[in-house]
Amino acid sequence: MENNTLLWIGFNVFVLLMLALDLGVFHRKSHEVKFKEALSWSLVWIILALVFNAGIWYYFGEIKAVQFLTGYIIEKSLSVDNIFVFILIFSAFAVPAQYQHKVLFWGILGALVMRAIFIFAGVALISKFHWIIYVFGIFLIYTGYKIAKEKGTKVNIDNNPLLGFVRKVIPFTNDYRGDKFFIKEAGKKMATPLFLVLVLIEFTDLIFAVDSIPAILAITTDPFIVYTSNVFAIMGLRSLYFALAGSLKYFSLLHYGLAVILIFVGVKMIISDFYKFDPFVSLGIIVLILAGSMVASLIKTRTVKS
Repeated sequence: MENNTLLWIGFNVFVLLMLALDLGVFHRKSHEVKFKEALSWSLVWIILALVFNAGIWYYFGEIKAVQFLTGYIIEKSLSVDNIFVFILIFSAFAVPAQYQHKVLFWGILGALVMRAIFIFAGVALISKFHWIIYVFGIFLIYTGYKIAKEKGTKVNIDNNPLLGFVRKVIPFTNDYRGDKFFIKEAGKKMATPLFLVLVLIEFTDLIFAVDSIPAILAITTDPFIVYTSNVFAIMGLRSLYFALAGSLKYFSLLHYGLAVILIFVGVKMIISDFYKFDPFVSLGIIVLILAGSMVASLIKTRTVKS
């Protein structure tokens, strides 16, 4: 699959067309994305991912299809942590609801480029230096432990050195100017706080990519499967944010589930030379862990309320 040029071209043309349709037609004018619209788009992306998965099953067999589905579920579940951080960032900068979609659109476009680089670099490293797989495995176990201990991934906004650097080298306006990232004022080009938010969103995804790419490389090193499962998960992230932003408080134990998934995948990576999990078994374990943490969260929420 990784050497099929037509597959790569066709998939990327599809992604670009969807992005153009999204920004150029459905979100040409900035507006607040309501729950119903967000849920509809979330379902569209999930259905597209499942249809694509069915195509992989038909043309390339069940093993590749299960690898794609497992990778997609891992990336989708880990992206929930992104949503927590997005909420924090938008709240900290008081970003008006109608501008949030545009920030996420460009942020996710940048994320696609960064993750493609990470994926090919990761696959190349594992192919050339097999021992890297143990490094990735240990890193995932440590990351899982850290997420469980810190109750999620933390991003420091107030003392972020990147933001301090950007503020020093680029002149900024004091307030938002519509949905513009840059404006020209008194003959001088200036950035708006919305651009600062975009920088932080990109930085955040860079951090998450460091965690998530090794996780999916434990499932498969086929670049096409890794890349496409990542893209489908990321493309649905914006609508997932708007659909779940108000309900994440009900899943207070979800980060423990994500932590266990990362630890499981890390162990799977380390022992891969001695024991290989059946793809269906891996998929089942990950789904059970994720579902279990969600059910436990809902039970805890009901118990607290009662």
